[in-house]
Amino acid sequence: MADTKAQQRGGYAEEVSAEELAEIGLRFEVDGEIATITLNRPEKRNAQTTATWSALARIGAGLPEQVRVVVVKGEGPSFSAGIDLRMFTKEGVPGQGSFGSASRQDDSSLQELIGQAQQGFLWLRRPEIVSIAAVHGHAVGAGFQLALSCDLRIVADDVKFCMKEPALGLVPDLTGTKPLVELVGLAKAIDICLTARNVEADEAYRIGLAEQVVAGGDLDKAVAAKVAQLLSTNRDAAAATKRLLQGASGRTLEEQRAAEGAEQAVRLRAVFNAQS
Repeated sequence: MADTKAQQRGGYAEEVSAEELAEIGLRFEVDGEIATITLNRPEKRNAQTTATWSALARIGAGLPEQVRVVVVKGEGPSFSAGIDLRMFTKEGVPGQGSFGSASRQDDSSLQELIGQAQQGFLWLRRPEIVSIAAVHGHAVGAGFQLALSCDLRIVADDVKFCMKEPALGLVPDLTGTKPLVELVGLAKAIDICLTARNVEADEAYRIGLAEQVVAGGDLDKAVAAKVAQLLSTNRDAAAATKRLLQGASGRTLEEQRAAEGAEQAVRLRAVFNAQS
């Protein structure tokens, strides 16, 4: 775990201890340029709570500067079965409340609560890192949205994506709707969300939800191979290219041309001034 005194990407960030993460049901490990986040409640199929989302946000805020690739995976038979169902009960999750108690807050407080949860997902898109979801088994609701928050999804052949929220009277609110539409198109996104059906491996690959499908026993190997490929490129050029790609859909061709030129000017000076 990174030293709390070390300068981090988000400033001086509070460290989340391994013990605290274990209690929440997460593991966070850093090996050089690679960080791995493991959802670690296999007995609950890695169901998520508000504590999960808070811890993910704190991990993102304190991500060590050297990290270039973040892998998100799940322990046990599923990536994540979604929200801990105790959140739907009157009692809720001890120390974390319930959706019922949250719903009684005023609009401002409720929006702030949702915004805090979303921070656990947003940072995975930062241009200076590439995030990979290694998905097997069920990826339901919040689990599906966590996978969608990552840049790439490498999946096992037993994967089952499902956007369950509409079937529960809710909407997907953990930043998953935008990438879903961008990946599969509006009509297919409507179909997936409003039927709350399972999307299995073959369809996920065909419609662009998954970049690669492998046998379950080969998932770790496939992810490791992709990480090695990603780390083989120049760090600063990779970040600049990701910025360009992320902004492309919101720009005109002329605006994108100008953005490419600005990024390339920086890269040319960095590459050739370093050689002189």
